[in-house]
Amino acid sequence: MYRRGCLIAVVSLLVLGTGAARATSALPDPVAAAIRASGLRADSTAVLVQEVTTDQPLVAFNAERPMLAASVIKVLTTYAGLELLGPAYSWATEIHTTGPVREGVLAGDLIIRGLGDPKITLESFWLLLRAARERGVREIRGDLILDRSYYVTSDVDPGSFDNEPLKPYNTLPDALLVNHKAVRLTLAPDLEARRVRITAEPPLAEIQIVNKVVLDNARCGDWRSRLRQDVRAEGALMRFTFSGHLSAQCGEQARYYSLLAPQVYAAGLFRVLWAELGGQLRGRVREGPVPQDATLVARQESPALAELVRDINKYSNNVMARQLFLELGTAAFGPPATTEKSERAVRQWLANKGLDAAGLTLENGSGLSRVERISAHGMGSLLVAAWRSSVMPELIASLPLVGVDGTFRRRLRHSGVNGHAHIKGGTIDGVRAIAGYILDTTGRRWVVVCLINHPKVSNAHARPIFDALLQWVHSAPGNGPMRPADK
Repeated sequence: MYRRGCLIAVVSLLVLGTGAARATSALPDPVAAAIRASGLRADSTAVLVQEVTTDQPLVAFNAERPMLAASVIKVLTTYAGLELLGPAYSWATEIHTTGPVREGVLAGDLIIRGLGDPKITLESFWLLLRAARERGVREIRGDLILDRSYYVTSDVDPGSFDNEPLKPYNTLPDALLVNHKAVRLTLAPDLEARRVRITAEPPLAEIQIVNKVVLDNARCGDWRSRLRQDVRAEGALMRFTFSGHLSAQCGEQARYYSLLAPQVYAAGLFRVLWAELGGQLRGRVREGPVPQDATLVARQESPALAELVRDINKYSNNVMARQLFLELGTAAFGPPATTEKSERAVRQWLANKGLDAAGLTLENGSGLSRVERISAHGMGSLLVAAWRSSVMPELIASLPLVGVDGTFRRRLRHSGVNGHAHIKGGTIDGVRAIAGYILDTTGRRWVVVCLINHPKVSNAHARPIFDALLQWVHSAPGNGPMRPADK
C-alpha cells in the first residue's frame, strides 16, 4: 500500500509539471496518524493545503472529489455576496399607507413590505413601527397588509432536513422574516410559590403555554432530559405544553423555538409592539402587494452586508445565509427570489472569475443540506481567489478566529494556532468539515480545507484530525515528512 501511494504521488508530480513540483497526494504524518487513530477510512477524507501566493497546492488528497461540506459552503455564499452585492449592500423593510391620515387616524390600510432583510430584529422592527407613529399614524381604520411577494413562497416542511421543525436553525427564508420568528421560552424556579414560571418573549397571543412542570430540588444535571414538551397547532395558534420536572438548583433556563408561520409571527408581533406604542388596529390582517397609489411612510435599513457576513460565518447562521443566497438571484435577475436564479448567478460569477465549478452542487447556500457539495480543490481555489480579492478583509474577518471567537472560540486555545487561524467549520450528521486561512510561524499564509464524509463521523473522530492538520500547517508546512494514508 505504501509503494502504491508513493507511485501515485510521483505520477501526480509528473502530471502537474515543474510549476507544481511541491504538490503531493500524500498526507502529513500527524494527519495520517490521526485518521488511522479515528478508525475512519482515509478515502472518507479530502485535504487541500496551499499557500495563498502560489497557484498549486502543497497537499491535495482526494481533493477533486465532490463532498458534502455542511456549513463550510457559507464561505462560498458570503464571498459571492460581498463581490456581487458589495460590502455596503443593505436590505430595507418598508411601511406604506393608503388613504389620508387625519388627527392620527389612517382611514385606509397600512402595508408592511418585506424585501428579504436577513436580520429584522425585534429592535429594528420596533424602530420601523415607531417611525410610522412619528409620521402621525395612531389608529388604523383599514387592514394590516403583509407584502411578502419579494420571495416565491413554498410549502416546504421546515423539518424535512432532520425532523426538527421547531429548531430555529431550520427556519425557512421569507421576504418578511421578523426576528427569525424565534420565541424565547424561559423557565424560572419560583421558590416562594414552589413552582416553575414559564414566560415567552415576545409575548405573542398566538402562542398558548400550558405549564405542568413540577419544581423539585434534585441535582440539576441534564435539565433538558427531565422536561417533556408537546406542541399542537390549533388553527393559527400553537399550544405548547411543558411537563416533567425542573430542579430549583438549575436556576433560570431558556430555550428557543420557531413555532409560527412567518406571516402569523409578523402580525402577532405587530399587534404587541403597536399597542405598546399607543396604536390601534381596527381592521383585519391579510396578505397582498403594495398598491400602486400607496404612500411610503417609513423605511428601516438593515446593517451593511460586511457586518451581516460576520453573523453568518462566525456563528454559522443558516437562516441569514439562505436569505443572502436568495438575494444573489434577485440582484442578478430581478424578483421574485428563487433558488434557481441564485444558483445561476453564482455559477455565472464563478465562470467569470475562471473558477472551476465541476462537482459543485447548490441547494440553499447554507450547507443545511444533503445535496450541496464541493470538492476540497474547489473550496481551496475559492479561498485563494478571495485572498486576492478586494473584499478579502471583510471575508476573512467574518470567519471564526480559532481560540478567540465564534464557533471556534474554545478550540486549540493552548496551542500556537490560537489567534493565528480564521476557520469556518461545518457539522451535520455524517459530515465534519473545516476551511479557511492559517498563518504559519514564518509569516506565510495558507489555505486549509478538510472535508470528512462518513456515516459514523463525530466530533470525537474529526477534531483530532482537524487539530493535527492546523497545527502541522502552523508549524511551517514542508518541514516534516508526508506519507500516503491507509485506504
